[in-house]
Amino acid sequence: MSLRLYVWQRLTAAVMAPLVLVHIAVIFYASRKGLSAADILGRTRGSLMWASFYGAFVAAVALHAAIGVRNVLVEWSPLGEGRAGMFSTLFGLLLLVLGLRAVAAVVLP
Repeated sequence: MSLRLYVWQRLTAAVMAPLVLVHIAVIFYASRKGLSAADILGRTRGSLMWASFYGAFVAAVALHAAIGVRNVLVEWSPLGEGRAGMFSTLFGLLLLVLGLRAVAAVVLP
């Protein structure tokens, strides 16, 4: 199980790296152009591209964070692997739901 989680965490990190770079580039672009929140929402509303981009970002972050939290709990808390796994799964699902709600708020018309 640990090897599989190790591989998944590394894969999600590899997915997140370019997504973070694009996200930072978008932030710099919007800042330099002086775009307001309304301008940004006007460009993202109804965009399948932005929904896919940030949806993938949210999914990768939720999985990556859940695995990391599980590892920390197993190593540093009195919880066993089973309880740490349950807690981290719930934590990952919470991150996924909240992140996808944020994506929907920015993309859905």
